[in-house]
Amino acid sequence: MSTTVDPIIRLESVSKSFGPLEVLHGVDLDVFPGEVVCIIGPSGSGKSTLLRCVNHLERPDAGVVSLAGEIVGVRESRGQLVERAPAELARQRTEIGMVFQSFNLFGHMTVLENIIEAPVQVLGTPRADAQSHARQLLQWVRLEGKESTYPRQLSGGQQQRAAIARALAMRPKVMLFDEPTSALDPETVGEVLSVMRRLASEGLTMIVVTHEIEFAREVADRVVFMDEGRIVETGSAAQVLDTPREERTRRFLSRILDTRADVED
Repeated sequence: MSTTVDPIIRLESVSKSFGPLEVLHGVDLDVFPGEVVCIIGPSGSGKSTLLRCVNHLERPDAGVVSLAGEIVGVRESRGQLVERAPAELARQRTEIGMVFQSFNLFGHMTVLENIIEAPVQVLGTPRADAQSHARQLLQWVRLEGKESTYPRQLSGGQQQRAAIARALAMRPKVMLFDEPTSALDPETVGEVLSVMRRLASEGLTMIVVTHEIEFAREVADRVVFMDEGRIVETGSAAQVLDTPREERTRRFLSRILDTRADVED
């Protein structure tokens, strides 16, 4: 990715602790417009916390996250960082879509109602326009005909595709995916990854925390390996996944491949 372009997401010295446990240790990361960055690493390495700091679901204890040059969640006032007003933070979050492991759809709303809720309530989009866009998105994620269905009536893969459509309805600048296939049955993983491949091919900026190594190999412009709250290695998918420089990266990938071999046997 050309460094002549300004990053759309920038993390500068981001640290985060939960009680005595320091989960992130001064993480620096730039993500450029149109780039797909896949973050891999063992459980507990800080991947999901990093993602939640990007849209200020978690406030960093130190360091800042910026979106298109604007600090997310906080602003400078008299030399100190103070929390943004709720309306300001809501505005920023409209530009950062997020898809969680557990779908997080509203169970009492139909699929269509789930998708139009935020555009209507937060952006002030006319209901008819929001519905029209929602129907286009449902067709795009191959859920046409499911507009009046409730989440409990959908398979896990269908729920996750509906969650992706809901995030896209806000027309975000960046999409965050937090292990979007980890809660799915193996047979439904492929349908969600297919939608994500299409998003990547259309140039949407994406940060994806994933354990799907082959997916990362296929779509990532850059792979980031994290361990113990630090970025250990970053580079192209081919470099990090095929010829990693760091011993910790090699050990992690070896365990992943050994586990996969055991499952296939």
